Order: sequence, then structure tokens, then C-alpha cells
Amino acid sequence: MKRILFIRHGKTQWNLEKKLQGRRDIPLCEEGIELLQKCAIPKEFNGYAWSISPLGRAQETAQLLGGGPAPLEPALIEMDWGKWEGQTIKELRQVYGPEMSVIEARGRHMTPPEGESPAMVIARLKPWLANLAGHTIAVTHKGVIRAIQSLAYNWDMTDKLPVEFNWSAGHLFTLDEAGTLRPEHVNINLESE
Repeated sequence: MKRILFIRHGKTQWNLEKKLQGRRDIPLCEEGIELLQKCAIPKEFNGYAWSISPLGRAQETAQLLGGGPAPLEPALIEMDWGKWEGQTIKELRQVYGPEMSVIEARGRHMTPPEGESPAMVIARLKPWLANLAGHTIAVTHKGVIRAIQSLAYNWDMTDKLPVEFNWSAGHLFTLDEAGTLRPEHVNINLESE
């Protein structure tokens, strides 16, 4: 059985503005850096390999958490929001009107124009999960972690997940030999002060 600790990158200005942030390489904001400087990976995860999204905000997060040089993993890149990137959900609801409810009701299969659905994110994560060599710390993005939630909780994303996730915390999942992903411990506090 392999254990994977998923950590979302620190805050960016777009996060503060609630903008959909996909592949655009937005750096961490000052607030995000300051929060990460007060964090540390719990000792129980010493010796885990690191796997990091190729986007700069994830790389910077890993460095601030002591992740040193580690392999960049394309499968961990954020969901592609296509033409919706840079907009807020509120703005999209104004643009699409009632149709946005129909779009959002697609759950895993909601696909932004010229973008990627959560189901597509799941499809690209499965080979990465299958090829993990051992226990891993994955520094990635909210869209990727939501895809992991979808797999682990058998959640189709059409309603609320029964567990509230703190996006500034770590989330530990186990992967068994059959490839089944299960939550082990969510909302692991990373603050060291």
C-alpha cells in the first residue's frame, strides 16, 4: 500500500480574487508566501518522495516546504479551464445565466470551452497513480485534488462532498495494490507555529 500526501500550492493573487486559475503560471502572492513560511511537513512524512506540478506556484510551494529539487510531474498540472480561465464563477453565472446551472450539474463531465473536465483530469492521473514507486508528497492544485476526491469518495461532483477540505492543509490518501484510492486523513495541519 502506498500513501500519498496531497498539498495544494500556496495562495496567489488570483486565488484571493476567486478567479479560475488553470494553466496560466500565476506566482504565489505575498500572503501565500508568508503563510507557507509558517508551515512545515509533519515528521511522519520524512523520507517520502516528492512529485510536483510543473507550474511555478507549485514549485515555489514545494521549495518553501523543504521539498528541494524534485521531479516535475505533468500529470499534476492544474485542470485546464480553457476560455473560462481568469473569470470568477459569479461572472460565468452572469454570462451564461440559467444555462450555467445545467453546465455545473454535469459534475465530473463539466467541460469549459477549449478546456478539460474533471473526468479528463482523473484519466491523466490514473497512470501516474499506477506508476508511483512508493510513498509520495504531491504538490499540486485544487482541481487535481478535487479529482482525487472524486476517485477516493466515489463522488460524481454533482452535489457537495460530505467532507470539508481545508485547502491550506495536507490530505493523505492510500493506494492499494488493486489501484483503489481511499482517504486516510484529511486536513492535516501544516502550520509549524
